[in-house]
Amino acid sequence: MLSLKVISSNNTQPAKHFVLSSKTVCCSIMLNLIWKKDYLSEENMNKLELISALREKADLGKPEASTVVDLFVGNVADALARGDRVEIRGLCSFSVKKYKSYIGRNPKTGEDVTIKTKKLPFFKAGKELKLRVNR
Repeated sequence: MLSLKVISSNNTQPAKHFVLSSKTVCCSIMLNLIWKKDYLSEENMNKLELISALREKADLGKPEASTVVDLFVGNVADALARGDRVEIRGLCSFSVKKYKSYIGRNPKTGEDVTIKTKKLPFFKAGKELKLRVNR
């Protein structure tokens, strides 16, 4: 079982927990594929390789495997756009960090430039992922 937790940024809504069951086993397989190096053709896994590995492991067609990957990535991106935090137990969490405006310097001219406030996605590795990487 794999648990996915979306935490609302405004704390007005309770955290949503999604436990991947047999109905959504494709997502679980997909995330497990990210962990297992034997499916990688090189040191890095791109989206197409993830779709191919999911097709092979879950016995899906290319359109279905592509839809599963797109839905997962899309839902994580939508949650971050709302300012929510997404947590995948043991693997990672995604959140949005807010940065205040500051004065920067144009390297070409040397003049001061005001950098606007911004929000950027932030990835934090989970404990199990850290242990697996450091084996």
